[in-house]
Amino acid sequence: MGVRGYLPSCSTSMHHATTATTRRKTAAGTGRHAPAKVSCSSAAAPPSQSTIKVVIVGATKEIGRTAIAAVSRARGMELAGAIDTQCIGLDAGEISGMEEALEIPVLNDLTMVLGSIAQSRATGVVVDFSEPSTVYDNVKQAAAFGLSSVVYVPKIEMDTVTELSAFCDKASMGCLVAPTLSIGSVLLQQAAIQASFHYNNVEIVESRPNPSDLPSQDAVQIANNISELGQIYNREDMESDNPARGQVLGEDGVRVHSMVLPGLASSTSVILSGPGEIYTLRLDVTNVQCLMPGLMLAIRKVIRLKNLIYGLEKFL
Repeated sequence: MGVRGYLPSCSTSMHHATTATTRRKTAAGTGRHAPAKVSCSSAAAPPSQSTIKVVIVGATKEIGRTAIAAVSRARGMELAGAIDTQCIGLDAGEISGMEEALEIPVLNDLTMVLGSIAQSRATGVVVDFSEPSTVYDNVKQAAAFGLSSVVYVPKIEMDTVTELSAFCDKASMGCLVAPTLSIGSVLLQQAAIQASFHYNNVEIVESRPNPSDLPSQDAVQIANNISELGQIYNREDMESDNPARGQVLGEDGVRVHSMVLPGLASSTSVILSGPGEIYTLRLDVTNVQCLMPGLMLAIRKVIRLKNLIYGLEKFL
């Protein structure tokens, strides 16, 4: 989804870390004691065995930084690692805009983090926001150390999903590949499927703040889902090649109109019509926070799986 929001950059976080270090040195130089740092063991009880340790891959992306904060605040979860090729060494909490550091540095070595979790014999989940080219290896590494995976990489190829499914079946390890983590998007798609049995005309209208990747993954998935039901839509002009009629996705006449409107929230509408009525389904997304409830649900559910499933809707 085209969601935008402000989170501090790596350079901003480095400035905060340097400022904090300077303050500690100043306190030492004046003979005053800097505030004592309380260890985790004395500040709070150690995590229970039921606590899910979560590793975020792609931690410096907007969704990765938002996920770090969400996992850190979620009951029954603990951030155990932040993996990326940028901002190496910076604190995961600081790059995520949290008020306090998490004392978990951003690393580029997934294996080292997985090994630490495996030694503790804790339940763990790797959340992968990386790139399509690295997903297979990341899931394979996670499984080797006994961790399940949640994959949200919208451009992942279905061939990769098929390969991952075969691997997870053989390894008896859980994995969710989610085209979307938005619960609202999943509900929109389910409602569109149900409604499409009762209407002969349907079109998808979406708006996005930037022109990249249009039609969006959401629109493509909705069109594909309702095109697999044996229904033929928009028979009156389904052969029209007029560009103003939008792009036809699939072979069943589902048209998609993609608008680029900077400054507006990302929006997806499915408009269906029949004799004497128009039925409209619409979802507006204002920022990346909309993906966090779905992510929390996915993390809690995937640890129970022994295979790969495709689509967050399997958990609803």
